[in-house]
Amino acid sequence: MSTRIAFLKGHGTENDFVIVPDPENAIDFPPAVVAVLCDRRAGIGGDGLLHVVRSAAHPEAKHMAAEAEWFMDYRNGDGSVAEMCGNGVRVFARYLQRAGLITEGDLAVATRGGVKSVHIAKDGDVTVGMGKARLPEGDVTVRVGERSWPARNVNMGNPHAVAFVDDLAHAGDLLSPPPFSPAAVYPDGVNVEFVVDRGPRHVALRVHERGSGETRSCGTGACAVAVAAARRDGIDPAVTGTPATYTVDLPGGRLLITERPDGEIEMTGPAVIVATGEIDPEWLETAAR
Repeated sequence: MSTRIAFLKGHGTENDFVIVPDPENAIDFPPAVVAVLCDRRAGIGGDGLLHVVRSAAHPEAKHMAAEAEWFMDYRNGDGSVAEMCGNGVRVFARYLQRAGLITEGDLAVATRGGVKSVHIAKDGDVTVGMGKARLPEGDVTVRVGERSWPARNVNMGNPHAVAFVDDLAHAGDLLSPPPFSPAAVYPDGVNVEFVVDRGPRHVALRVHERGSGETRSCGTGACAVAVAAARRDGIDPAVTGTPATYTVDLPGGRLLITERPDGEIEMTGPAVIVATGEIDPEWLETAAR
């Protein structure tokens, strides 16, 4: 890395990201480099990295280039690759708008979880079509200390275990991944959501994201929670023919999640760019060793 690298910092309901524009996919991001960039004391700090690449320039996204010009090459804060990040897609879209690459309205964003439809509203909120939830069969249990709860297995392109609890404090400090069983259900780890009710179709959560620890917000997690809450409440839009919307409060803000009768899930919330800068290549090469 011999030249200075431009970056931005942004967040969606305080799920924050280092954003690196790299249209031609010229920058390599091994896990150690991502981890140091996302380090909150030694680096820029973020829950993850949004690597902005043209789909046609990335080997994992070339097959989506006809549908979506831009690919969100997302990495968790520890450098591991992730399939999707719902808050990240909103911030990704906000960056494209800020850079003059798109305008308000509709666009498509390629991700490892498939092509996502996005709408940027005039009021600034961003809605992301998150696809359909899969609800694998089988019992799952999550534990924190001496407590354990049954959890709903929900897949939003990445895996989630949703546990309804009496008090969000029961989730503990969430510094390490909550144990789950059976282990074979999530061979690559899982995002774990602890959920309480706030009112009719209104819930609040805390989440441990695999590879990042507890985060202030998780978009796919909010979707998983809304679906799990709806099924718990006896609501299935595919059966009723009526969309179901849940308000989901996260430590970093509020998201609105709507499940349509066709199974498609839409997530609406804010996305903010807070800073721009340059990464010093000498620091990065030294720090990543």
